[in-house]
This record gives sequence, structure tokens and C-alpha cells, in this order.
Amino acid sequence: MNLPQYTTKDVNFKGYFIPKGITIVPLLYSVLRDKTQFAEPEKFNPNYFLDAHGNFVKKDAFMPFSAGRRVCAGETPARMEHFLFFTSLLQKFHFCLPSGVIDVDLTPGVGILTPPFPYKMCAIPRA
Repeated sequence: MNLPQYTTKDVNFKGYFIPKGITIVPLLYSVLRDKTQFAEPEKFNPNYFLDAHGNFVKKDAFMPFSAGRRVCAGETPARMEHFLFFTSLLQKFHFCLPSGVIDVDLTPGVGILTPPFPYKMCAIPRA
């Protein structure tokens, strides 16, 4: 879910009339799980964001920081911090599932932040 928004004027949206002053709570989950945007949205697949040459491709349907005028003000520094943090981890460790574990359920919890459920993995230092 996104944070609540308020209509500042009467709006007609996809056949629906939304009067001024109504609270709207955008459901970003519906966009992130849209099968017209992602072939298998329930599965983690980084290839959705890569072209045939392995270069990053921005998808309009991917909105982890919301969208429009109310997009998160911390998006830019958060993206930089995430990049540095995960690059550092991937340079120093090889990640794998513990022995005997075949698959991990990546279904998020329900809530305003949709947190992941805890699961175990191994971080093996690289030589």
C-alpha cells in the first residue's frame, strides 16, 4: 500500500467518479503483481530489469518508492545506499540456501511496508 492521498478536485478515473476531498489509498501491490508487466510476478526474476545485453532497463510498473508528485523524497539517497550496501555484500560473500533447503517463499507480509518473512540463508566469505 501507499500512504493516503486526497483528491483536490472532482476526478473521473477509468469510469469511476471520485469527488473532491476523498481519501485514496493506492495499492501498489496490484501494479507490482500485474501479469501484463511481469510474466511471472510471483517469482523473483532480476531479468525483468535487463535488456538482451544485460543492461538495466527501467520499468514504469516498478514503483517501490511510490509514484507521481508524492514519490518518496528519500528515493535517490536510498537507491545509492542500497547499491553500495548490496554491492559490498556481493563482493565479499557468496550467498546460498542452507543444505536441505530447496526453495524460499518470498511472499511478503501484509502491511503498509509489506515486509518479507524471515528465512535462513548462508553467507560464505569469498576467497
